[in-house]
Amino acid sequence: MNLARFPRVRLGHMPTPLEPMENLSRLLGGPDIWIKRDDCTGLSSGGNKTRKLEYLLAEALAQGADTVLTQGATQSNHARQTAAAAAKLGLECHILLEDRTGYADEAYNQSGNVLLDKLHGASITRHPGGTDMQAEMEKQAEALKAKGRKPYCIPGGGSNAVGALGYVNAALELVNQAAEMGLRIDHVVHATGSSGTQAGLVTGLVALNSGIPVLGIGVRAPKEKQEANVLALSEKVATHLGLPGIVRAEHVVANTDYVGQGYGIPTEGMIEAVKLVAEKEGIILDPVYSGKGMAGLIDLIRKGHFKKGENIVFLHTGGSVGLFGYPDSLDLG
Repeated sequence: MNLARFPRVRLGHMPTPLEPMENLSRLLGGPDIWIKRDDCTGLSSGGNKTRKLEYLLAEALAQGADTVLTQGATQSNHARQTAAAAAKLGLECHILLEDRTGYADEAYNQSGNVLLDKLHGASITRHPGGTDMQAEMEKQAEALKAKGRKPYCIPGGGSNAVGALGYVNAALELVNQAAEMGLRIDHVVHATGSSGTQAGLVTGLVALNSGIPVLGIGVRAPKEKQEANVLALSEKVATHLGLPGIVRAEHVVANTDYVGQGYGIPTEGMIEAVKLVAEKEGIILDPVYSGKGMAGLIDLIRKGHFKKGENIVFLHTGGSVGLFGYPDSLDLG
């Protein structure tokens, strides 16, 4: 598995830390919890999309692009990191934001990630929930081409075979870190949405013959759809790596019991998880992804899903700036 043959621009601070969560582990009384700090990738407050953008924007530059377009929800972490990466590389950035929650308050629509999108110089267009965002993005790209620009479209979450290489690389990084520390990893758990992070991790860990299973805690789609999306992308990633057929259905597992009422809508479990990790570990989660991912992990530990003595690595996908879009949800008084 030679990742060096794929174009890459360096945007993040790698490797990200792998740390024990001793206080949380002691409180829950179950397995030993570790955290892979991909909130520390460094680009505009960090997050998992930076890894994907290193490969996506390398491809954009190789194609001679002068403009990048991407799409996501209003408080999209991916959009924010794309805007920052484009600014760093001197590219124009256009962001399409979809209203997936129906929230009308100013904090949600103007603060958090949206504020940083604008700060990085990106232009923003807003679209109602249910819009075919890929089609809208392609329409904007065609309009830019007509003006003589050279646009490069990045799918939501940066989740395609090129972007997912970032998490194939993260799998290699994690396995190397664990080997150096003498750490046996029994499970990796993370929030899964657009599928690229999980697909990259699964493909990378399978390609390395690590034997480490990955559990994605879903934040949007039903279980069957989420697993199908991850498997389909994993197969594309494996083929892109020149390793077709290595990922099988049994490698892809998602638990979607913690979505709540829908994408980006707070749950009691998420609120508890965000508060607990902040108070016990000094680490800030986000309300849309890592908060629900950690809520799932905490609940599964309480239910005895993981054994005492096992080592569970929680991948922190970043996005804490999104909390500023939800000022009333945490009820901090």
